[in-house]
Amino acid sequence: MPCVISSPSTDSGKTTLSLLISCWAFSKGIKIQTFKVGPDYLDQQQLSSIGQPICRNLDIFLSGEEWVQESFFKHSLKYEFSLIEGAMGLFDGLGATTYSSTANVAKLLNVPVIFIVNARGQIASLLANIRGFIDFDSKLSIAGIIFNNVNSDRHKKLIEEVFKNEDIEILGFLPSDSKITLKKANLGLISPLDNGKEIDVEYFANFAERNLDVFSLCKFLKSPQKKILNSVGFEDFKIDKSKPVAIAEDKIFHFQYPETKEFLSEIGIPLISWSIYEDEEIPNEASSLIIPGGFPEKYADHISNSRKSLDSLNKFRKNGFIYAECGGMMILGDFIKDENGKYHKMSGILPFRSKKSKLSVGYRYIEGLKDTPIIKQNQLIRGHEFHYWEIENNLSEFDLQKDEHQNKLSSPWKIKSWETEYKNEGFFDNKLHASWIHLHLPSSPEVAKNFIEATQNGYSKDS
Repeated sequence: MPCVISSPSTDSGKTTLSLLISCWAFSKGIKIQTFKVGPDYLDQQQLSSIGQPICRNLDIFLSGEEWVQESFFKHSLKYEFSLIEGAMGLFDGLGATTYSSTANVAKLLNVPVIFIVNARGQIASLLANIRGFIDFDSKLSIAGIIFNNVNSDRHKKLIEEVFKNEDIEILGFLPSDSKITLKKANLGLISPLDNGKEIDVEYFANFAERNLDVFSLCKFLKSPQKKILNSVGFEDFKIDKSKPVAIAEDKIFHFQYPETKEFLSEIGIPLISWSIYEDEEIPNEASSLIIPGGFPEKYADHISNSRKSLDSLNKFRKNGFIYAECGGMMILGDFIKDENGKYHKMSGILPFRSKKSKLSVGYRYIEGLKDTPIIKQNQLIRGHEFHYWEIENNLSEFDLQKDEHQNKLSSPWKIKSWETEYKNEGFFDNKLHASWIHLHLPSSPEVAKNFIEATQNGYSKDS
């Protein structure tokens, strides 16, 4: 049975360990299906960058238990090996609860936990820490442990002495090494799409061979036996193949779940890539446009000078349907104000400026305020936020005057996080939805239905 890679806290080495195992498997010609707990994009991109199958997200809060089970078994059964990388600490979930935590996913899928622990400056205290995690939830199996930052034989031998009578398998000791240290930025790991730097697969594989008991690990990587679940299906949609959906996807905009494109393709919607980084015009045949999250603030000057793309976006606004999340919404505003106080002109479709602020991160409960292209009045859905930017001069209700048309814009929904009050958020009209919120479209049939209807009915080439 495959395992979940977890740890006592964030920054303990979960992604590094997952990459080491994946690179070792790749070097042996073994395909391994990886999964990532939670709504993470950056760890998922790292695990998808080394020649292995695309990493999949498992998120109980966003997608529900049935969808998580279905996705796990559907994809892991395709390959010999699979593993799940956890998020944060083992029991950290929604707010102060363990709901949607790594532990929650491990118990739902009935898989063991392999712990990676930062051993720097600790010996006997490591045992106290591990015993606490084992005793916290007797229904969870912590089957193996790997110690990180063990830089001498003496340190290794002392840890082995402390754990010699414990019923837990030691599967490796990882020394510090700058060549396997993953670089970070504001939102977490630096995306391989953003900096163009690839993982040195051979080095990672050799490092794993030297420092992990890879053959003992193999028994925790075997994909599960075939399990039949009720498929999470959708009704049959009537798709007009003359109405393709364009998706912004390049080194600027890449925060999207792979299942979104797969789902849209499976139901018959033609998809077209559009690159703002390359200053491309939106393809003429596109009827709708998705602009996912990304790093427009980092490339604000580049975007500002991509006049073909921005002019094309304004032209598209008149007739097409636009769906924008987080960073995608930022380029619909007037300006992005960078960290040096310089303003960079964006499309000007929405009357706001974006500026650096404090981190806004976490799961969100969402309630529809009106019937919109994405959500209906009083409909309850779930999403997440992850950004360091905020809107200046945000007007929740206003008239937007443009050359040949006028649109009434307002907030599509109100949102709240753990133990906070609801607040209005985002912008919508009949041909636009823009928000800080990320949604997992394929696992939310009602939202997916709304979205598809907007792409199919919210656009007319004669309008």
